[in-house]
Amino acid sequence: MDLIVTATAQGLLWGMMALGIFITYRILDLPDMTAEGSFPLGAAVCAQLIISGVHPLTATAIAFVIGALAGAVTGFLITKAHIPGLLAGILTMTGLYSINLRIMQRANLSLLGEARLTDFFTRFNLPSQFDTIFLGIILVCIVITLLVLFFKTELGQAVIATGDNEKMARSLGISTNQTKILGLMLSNGLVSAAGALIAQDNGYADISMGIGTIVIGLASVIIGEVIFGNLSFVNRLICVILGAIIYRFIIMFVLLVGLQPNDLKLISAVILAFCLALPSIRAKYNLNFFQKKELL
Repeated sequence: MDLIVTATAQGLLWGMMALGIFITYRILDLPDMTAEGSFPLGAAVCAQLIISGVHPLTATAIAFVIGALAGAVTGFLITKAHIPGLLAGILTMTGLYSINLRIMQRANLSLLGEARLTDFFTRFNLPSQFDTIFLGIILVCIVITLLVLFFKTELGQAVIATGDNEKMARSLGISTNQTKILGLMLSNGLVSAAGALIAQDNGYADISMGIGTIVIGLASVIIGEVIFGNLSFVNRLICVILGAIIYRFIIMFVLLVGLQPNDLKLISAVILAFCLALPSIRAKYNLNFFQKKELL
């Protein structure tokens, strides 16, 4: 039971990161590697601010803003420097490694004994990890609500149009350069905020905690899509969170059967490869329960 509760709590927090990955890979249709750097960036900023006496909520909000700025750098490289999206993300990710070390001033920063967002729930004497679950549910509901409201606005629809058909979006008078930058900022802001939350939950920020972030995020997105099928935009966001939780359960099961923690990255890659291959399997064997999704 403790493992189930822990997997659920971790899945909710990692789901925030998966929502950021969903924006770039599904809405903008842009392969963005910046998340590998913006995730530990959020953790580093948040941890350093908390140690300096800043309230955890304020520190998490600042981590979101700093992550959004990292996304803006990638957007600038893509739209103004005309660097391919994948390479632009790699460049930003590489630069962020040194920046993260500068922020933390070491490879690992402990939050042992420091204030955290989950401290609000300690007054209720909840069982272990239930404070993280309640915090995760509250934050996920707020983020999904804000994303739904944003993507129903004219600006949000412009971001969707840019990812769906950039040439058509330009013909409609949409500044696709601006919408790309905005989408990347929103995505990396969420990824960075997730890094801040994970750092608080783990009790430390580490320079290497961003390795594999893209794989985890994509696996969460694809698992949610594959299992729950053709859904509306709102339900797809919810299923991204559920996909993150299911992914954590898969990892938990793998550890229970005796595989080593060192194999987790390999297992994550195998899970993602299998999920990515499912559309081809559907086409080959005419399996209609995997259908193409529509955003809105």
